[in-house]
Amino acid sequence: MRKIERDNTGLMRPGQNLVVAGYAGYAGTIAIVRQKREELLQWFTKGYLDRIMENEDGTLSGNLERWKALGATECEPAGEGGILSALWNLSGAYMTGIEFSLRQIPIKQETIEVCERYDLNPYRLYSDGCLLFVTDNGGEMVLALEREGIHAAVIGRVTEGIGRIIRHGESSGYLDRPAEDEIHKVL
Repeated sequence: MRKIERDNTGLMRPGQNLVVAGYAGYAGTIAIVRQKREELLQWFTKGYLDRIMENEDGTLSGNLERWKALGATECEPAGEGGILSALWNLSGAYMTGIEFSLRQIPIKQETIEVCERYDLNPYRLYSDGCLLFVTDNGGEMVLALEREGIHAAVIGRVTEGIGRIIRHGESSGYLDRPAEDEIHKVL
């Protein structure tokens, strides 16, 4: 594992939980709808696309100090490269393993549907406003975030070693090195 250069201002150690707040790929979905609206009207109604734009939500910032009161010990914004890039970068910065479930990552149906139209991986799509947290008690942090009106989910944990294990249903594999953001295939 190659160390990722980053200012590690928090704490990440085996046994802690990984929590995602916000929605993976949603900022990319909004950008695609904004730029490809006329084309998307072939498949989606105007009202459906309008609802996507109304839900624009980039309010979550990656300032760890803000989130410590809710239980975060570290925070990584998921922007360019999506949530999978954030997972790769955070584990590389602390030189520790992670294990997570792809199905647990919060993602909106609208993102899945737009990504299907362009054959994009929604987990590698621009995700500004989505945050990856490390915490000692993921369940408590999710409850605290939801009390503030922020959708969140526990997606996995920090592990010993350097493996970045991704679970998808009954199968598992290793997280690939980040690639170019999926949004560049469309915009």
